[in-house]
Order: sequence, then structure tokens, then C-alpha cells
Amino acid sequence: MKKKNMVIIVAFVSILSLTIIPAAGAVRGVTDTEIRIGQWGPQTGPAALWGAVARGSGLYFKMINEEGGIHGRKIKYFLRDDAYQPPKTKAIAKELVEDKKVFAFACGVGTATGMAVKKYLHLNKVPWVGPAAGLIQWAYPPTKYLFGLYPLYCDEAAILVNYAVKKHGKKRLAVFYQNDDYGKTGLIGAQIALEKHGMKLVEAVSVEPLDTDVSAHCMKLKASKADCVLMWPNPKQGALIIMQAAKMGFKPLWMSTSTLSDAPAMYKITKGLFKDVIFVTMIELPDSENPLMKRYHEAQKRLEPNERWAIFYYAGILFVEPMVEAMKRCGRNLTADNFVNAMESLEDFQGIGPKVTFGPNKRQGSRSLFLARCGEGGKVERISDYLTSDIDVNEVKRRLEK
Repeated sequence: MKKKNMVIIVAFVSILSLTIIPAAGAVRGVTDTEIRIGQWGPQTGPAALWGAVARGSGLYFKMINEEGGIHGRKIKYFLRDDAYQPPKTKAIAKELVEDKKVFAFACGVGTATGMAVKKYLHLNKVPWVGPAAGLIQWAYPPTKYLFGLYPLYCDEAAILVNYAVKKHGKKRLAVFYQNDDYGKTGLIGAQIALEKHGMKLVEAVSVEPLDTDVSAHCMKLKASKADCVLMWPNPKQGALIIMQAAKMGFKPLWMSTSTLSDAPAMYKITKGLFKDVIFVTMIELPDSENPLMKRYHEAQKRLEPNERWAIFYYAGILFVEPMVEAMKRCGRNLTADNFVNAMESLEDFQGIGPKVTFGPNKRQGSRSLFLARCGEGGKVERISDYLTSDIDVNEVKRRLEK
């Protein structure tokens, strides 16, 4: 009987030895030698142009690893293609958290895609830095593990409206927007900004993310006699509406969200029709003499020579610069809570974008942008300094929730 009991005990211990039991104090995604970071991004589908963001983040992580990592730990990076489809984003987040055990998420393109996993990441205490979308829901109200860097779409709208009215004397403004919180935030921002000028939109035309025929949309815009059209669509639809307008002889001043700010690509896609489009952006221009930009560009040519050096690509660096700085400030004691404290300590931190500040109740790092114009051949001309919006985010949120 004793021998039988001993066999059972040995068997039980053997089974236990095959079970992974975290050591006391173990942190998901952090070992003695690595830090696991995940990201989703549309490498295919209608928003594939935006997918360069995730690859740019990967370049920056390669640079950090080349330099020895962060306090002796190398970054292990997991990139997944969600094709800009929220159900795929959900599956990716679950896989990377529960299977790959990532410590944190970087960026992640898209409004609907990000919203699909926002609650899940928070409940699992996964830090998330720099969602690549200007959504007010990231930071208003603030949540512990989420830090927004992308300037708000409503801020973009206010800056564009003010420039169109004050600088160009436009009186009949319309909006072409994607029918989700991305486009609606821009729309509401434009409405509020125009109200301050005693004006209203002459038309607001929505487009579904997968629409490929925008002729009816363009007819509505033309019928409104708009002299300026502000856009919050995906890049493919932004190109389509401009090309359709040219066919119809409709020639307003086109102004765009930062999500269409890859001017060389848009110029090429539209066969030159993107020329003179004015847009907002928060990041250095491709040919900038900024020392950091030069350093990153050299790294791209050395480490990722097949990538195109363009604004969405190096935006992926911008969105993770604060994340890396915070991990450095944690020393070897990298935990989710320590990381949050380090992010909250960032004040006027500046990489290749505007100055960024976070705090215990501050989760939107910046609300500053500047204006640029697409010139001949897709060359970009900066036409303003950094501008900061004072639009009431709570009012935007109230109207969104109606």
C-alpha cells in the first residue's frame, strides 16, 4: 500500500513539473532577457497604407536592440495583420496576451479596431501606448494603462476650419467622413468650430469603410456648392472622392485629416490631383533636418532598405518613443504599475513630434498639430507652426453619445 501511494505521489509531482507555474513576482512578457511587445496593423485591406505604422515601430525596436536593449533586455516584437477588421483585432489581442504573453501593446491602427479591444486590454492590465487614431475615448475619461499620443480628430477639425475661414475666406464648408467614431469625431469638431464663427456646414456626407463607389457621395458635395471640403475617410476613399470630383468639374479647396498625410502616396494614387490639398500633421516632414529624423532614416536604410521612408512609417517610431523612454525609467524593475508611473512622469518629452506630457489624470499626451500643403510631385510644404486646439472635448463627447 505504501509503495502504491509512493507511485501516486511521484506521478502527481511529475504532472506538476510539466505545468508552468509563474515564479513569485513574475511579470507577463518580461524575462531576464526580453520584453514582449505586440501590435496589430492593417497590412492588407482598404487601410493598408496605414499599416506602415506597425512596421515603423518594428524598426525602432530593432534600433533599440542593436544598442543593447533596455537595461539588458531585448524587445521581442509581435506584429499581426488585422486587415482593419475589428473581429480580427479581437482575436489578435487575445492571442498575443494569452498565448504570446506580451507585456504591452504599441500603437495599433484604427478607431473601430482599437475600441474592439480597449476593454479587454484594460481588464488584463496590459499597458497600451500610442493608439494610431485620434479618438477622444482613449483619454477621456482617463484609464490606468492607456496613453494617447495621436492628436484628436476634433482638434484637427478646429484647426482646419479656422484656417479655411480666416486664411482662405471660405464660407461654404462641407465634410466627407467615414461613418464611425473616427469620422464622426472630425465631423462634430468641424461643426463646433464653425459655430464659433457663426456658421454651419452646408453638407455632411458619410461613407462606409468598405465603399468603393463614391460617385453619389460626390454628387451631394457638388450640389451643396461647397467651396471647401474637409475629409475623414480612409486613404483609398480620400483618393476616390478627389478623382471623382475632378471628373465632375467640382473644384473646392480640399482639406484633410492627418490620416491622409502621406502626400507623396496620395499624389501618386490620384495622378497628381492631391496637389494643393491642405492637411494637418503632428510629425516632422520626410526631408526634415531634425537630428533624430536623420538617425532614424539612416537606420531604415540599413535595417529595412525595402521600406519606403514616409510619414506613416516613421509615425510608428513617434508613437513608441515615449514607451521606450518609460521602460528605460523603470530600470530593471519593469512591471505594469511601474511602467504606468514612469509614463506619468513624462513632461515635455519630445521625439520627432510635439512635446508630450502625461500625468496621473492626464492620458492625452498632446493636442498640437501643424498645417502642411501637398506641392508638385507630392513634395510637402509646411505652412504653419504647431497649433493647439482649445475645442471642448466634453462637448464633442456629449454630441458623439447622442
